[in-house]
Amino acid sequence: MSVRVFRWLSLVLPCLALAVIVFGAYVRLSDAGLGCPDWPGCYGRLTVPEQAPDVHLEDPAWQHRPLESGKAWREMIHRYLASTLGLGIVVLALLACVLPVPRTVRWLALVLVPLVVLQGVLGMWTVTLLLKPLIVCAHLLGGFATLALLCAVYLAGRPTPPASPLPAHVGLLARIALLVFIGQVFLGGWTSANYAALACTDFPTCHGRWWPDTDFAEAFVLWRGLGINYEFGVLDTPARTAIHIAHRAGAVLTALVVALTALMSLRSVRLRRQASCILALLVAQVGLGITNVVKGLPLGVAVAHNGVAAMLLVALVTLVYTTTRMQRP
Repeated sequence: MSVRVFRWLSLVLPCLALAVIVFGAYVRLSDAGLGCPDWPGCYGRLTVPEQAPDVHLEDPAWQHRPLESGKAWREMIHRYLASTLGLGIVVLALLACVLPVPRTVRWLALVLVPLVVLQGVLGMWTVTLLLKPLIVCAHLLGGFATLALLCAVYLAGRPTPPASPLPAHVGLLARIALLVFIGQVFLGGWTSANYAALACTDFPTCHGRWWPDTDFAEAFVLWRGLGINYEFGVLDTPARTAIHIAHRAGAVLTALVVALTALMSLRSVRLRRQASCILALLVAQVGLGITNVVKGLPLGVAVAHNGVAAMLLVALVTLVYTTTRMQRP
C-alpha cells in the first residue's frame, strides 16, 4: 500500500507543482502579489476577511492598506496550493526513507524537503520585502527547481531502459540546452518582476528602432536596499527597455540551442517523441512571447507563456534523464 502511495505521489506532485507555478504566474500578472500584506495569513487570518481589520501589522505602512478581496483570495489560494505541495513533498521524502526505492530516488526526495522550505521562506520574503525583484526571481527559480526534481523522482522510479547508441553530442547538447533555458527563465522572471514586459510594444523592433535607448547598468542592479515597494516597478523607461531587450536576445539564443538539440535528437528513434514534443513546445512558447508584445500582454497569454515554459522544462529534464540512461555503461 505504501509503495502505491509513493508511486501515486511521484506522479501527482509534479502536476501539482506545475499548477502552483501557473497559478503563481496568474497571481503575479494580475497584480495580486500583495493582495495579502502579511504572511502566512491574510490581514492576520488564515482566510480572507470580509473587511481589513484595524490591526497593527508588522509593517505600519500596511495598517491602512485597503482590502481587495479578489486579489487577496488569489494570493491565499496560491498559498494553499503551495502548502499542499510542501506537505506532499514531506510525505514523499518520509516514504522514500522507509521503502525499498532506488538510492537516487531517495536522495532526490530528501533534497526536495529543504528546497520546499526555502520556497516557503522566499514566498514570505516576496510579501514582506514588497516584491523585491531578486526575491521574486529566486522564488520563480525555486519553483522550477522543485518541478524539475519532482520530475526526476518520477523518472528515476521507472524501470531502467536498456542502454542504446546515442547520436553524437546529443547528451551534451541536452545539458547545455537545459542550462541555457534556466538562464532564460531568470531573464523572464526579471522582466516580469520589474514590469518590463511592455517596455517594447512592437516586434521585431522596439520603439520603432532596432536598438532603442537602454540603460543596462541600472537595469540589472540586483539589490537596492530594503523598504522599497516594487509593485508596478521602480525603473525608468531606458532601464526597463534594456531588460526587455535582454530577454528577447536570450529568447533567440535559447530557441536556437533548444531547437538544435531537438533536431539532433530526432536522429534517434528512442528520442524522436521527446524531440517532437520539445519542438512543439518551443514553437508555442515563441508564439506566445511575440503575442504578449504585440497584443499588450493579455493575461491569459502571459499566464500560458509561464505554463508552457514549465512544460518545456519538464521536457528538457526528461531528455537529459533519457540521454544519461542511454549512455550508461
